[in-house]
Amino acid sequence: MIKILDKYKDISEIKDMSLEELDMFSGEIREFLIDKVSKTGGHLSSNLGVVELTISLYNVFDFKKDKLVWDVGHQSYVHKILTGRKNKFDTLKKFGGLSGFPKKCESQFDHFQTGHSSTSISAALGMARARDLKKEDYEVVAVIGDGALTGGMALEALNDVGYKKSKMIIILNDNQMSIASNVGGLSTYLSKIRVDPGYNKFKKDVDSVLKKIPNIGKGMAKTLEKVKNGIKQMVVPGMLFENMGIKYLGPIDGHDIKQLSKVLSMAKEIQGPVLIHVVTKKGKGYKYAEKNPGKFHGIGPFDYISGEVCGSKCLTYSKAFGDAMIKIASKDDRLVAITAAMKDGTGLGEFAEKFNNRFFDVGIAEQHAVTLAAGMATEGLKPVFAVYSTFLQRAYDQILHDVCIQNLSVILAIDRAGIVGADGETHQGVFDLSYLSHIPNMTIVAPKCVSELEYMLNWAVSQDSPMAIRYPRGGDNPNVTLEPLKEFKKGKWETLYDEGEIMFVAVGRMVQQAVLVREKLKNSGIKVGIINASFVKPLDRSLLKDLVYSGKSIVTLEDNIIEGGFGSMVLEYVNSLHKETKVINLGFKDEFIPHGGVDILYKNYGLDVDGIIQSIIKLI
Repeated sequence: MIKILDKYKDISEIKDMSLEELDMFSGEIREFLIDKVSKTGGHLSSNLGVVELTISLYNVFDFKKDKLVWDVGHQSYVHKILTGRKNKFDTLKKFGGLSGFPKKCESQFDHFQTGHSSTSISAALGMARARDLKKEDYEVVAVIGDGALTGGMALEALNDVGYKKSKMIIILNDNQMSIASNVGGLSTYLSKIRVDPGYNKFKKDVDSVLKKIPNIGKGMAKTLEKVKNGIKQMVVPGMLFENMGIKYLGPIDGHDIKQLSKVLSMAKEIQGPVLIHVVTKKGKGYKYAEKNPGKFHGIGPFDYISGEVCGSKCLTYSKAFGDAMIKIASKDDRLVAITAAMKDGTGLGEFAEKFNNRFFDVGIAEQHAVTLAAGMATEGLKPVFAVYSTFLQRAYDQILHDVCIQNLSVILAIDRAGIVGADGETHQGVFDLSYLSHIPNMTIVAPKCVSELEYMLNWAVSQDSPMAIRYPRGGDNPNVTLEPLKEFKKGKWETLYDEGEIMFVAVGRMVQQAVLVREKLKNSGIKVGIINASFVKPLDRSLLKDLVYSGKSIVTLEDNIIEGGFGSMVLEYVNSLHKETKVINLGFKDEFIPHGGVDILYKNYGLDVDGIIQSIIKLI
């Protein structure tokens, strides 16, 4: 029997399918997703949870003219399958292949490019208001998860939605998860709605009674409406959305296409903003993802039958960080850990179990996390905020105003710094050196190897000023062995090799690249030295000055954009010495870096071993 998915070609076919065919279609899409993602890696559990929801949206709306905005976008795989990209899934998240997130250059149906959380309502509201100003006619739909709804930007947008009553539809995809289980008051609020069907039954009953009363006068109708609203306040566990001026419908079973299509059709007829509360199961249809949705949120290639992840079991920086946090916390009761819905991703899972009262998951709220840490620091605690580099960008103002101006002892543990690979432009951690280095009172350090991270974290805890420790995704290069530096003095670098007329000054994981380059050049009779710039800020000006006056050429090496990065700081200082010196800055160009394997991206930007050697040969 030929599968519906095999012969499917265009979104117009969805409206012609029977309910039975749509249900079969859902099952086939699930099988397709599990098979493809098991080979390429990607966001699985979030996509398995929105299969029926996505199909229902395409069953009701015409997204050739209507606009659909996904929040974060990691749940857009089904949307991509329906919009002509099914045959590209073998290239998912590979260099030059299909992106794991919506991209406008990829399809006319990707109406807004995303990758970070809590943006969809703002973007969709902007589209709706532009539509109204231009007197155009189309629907605007935003899909946001309950995890993303914890982000401040989403709440700011909700506050604005009801202001002018712009017509738009918000789908609240409530799976009780972001990446890990949701936390906070809003999560508790949604839980109450989920288990209390009283509101919708009450609303249906009252509406039915009102319709049966003949010739209701305007005054009587208004009075009844006030009574109805008053009783709603007692029946519903809170009226957050309706009190903000947004019509609330739900909760709806997010895996029932018939019910979903009916409610979505109703929402189209409502003039003004509508929020549809849809309850789904993250990982639905694949037992391993249902049991452990966090693990299968963003996962590498895995075995379809056993659910076991393929690949290396090497010690990662995230694991080393988590282990170090436990060791330090066992000796220092001032240490507390903060994360923004990334407990497991940042390596804090075990810490959270052992020191539950000293672990704080604030949800997707990076701004709040930083200022929370600042408040703790004022009272003598040692807060460590563990966060991915790409997400720390969202808390820039809080770092500057709430931490650094007050010179507070807050530690930023910046995971996934540098190239992260498959998630692409929105997730590459190549900007943190640039946006942190110009802030007064900030110290920035980077370990050259996994084993050095523990010693560096110990040192940072002993300091009484803002600290940022940046480290990459994954572990060390298996072809390089380095001894960790165990003692640190602020602003002092480590000289690993002092030979030749060219000196590499490398940051973090790029020290390992420099070692590989040195070995290859040495075989060709070219000698180069290597300095581990463990401190990005402050610079080791004394050592830099010695290099300049010794007549050596300097090659800076960083996994950050060159503009405003480490190399720029070195170049600025060298220039202030007014002595002719050759300086080459190697890093990433002033452009957004696409998705793809880390090795491929290094090669593409001339930061692989051969690319760096070519730069050295040009210098010579």
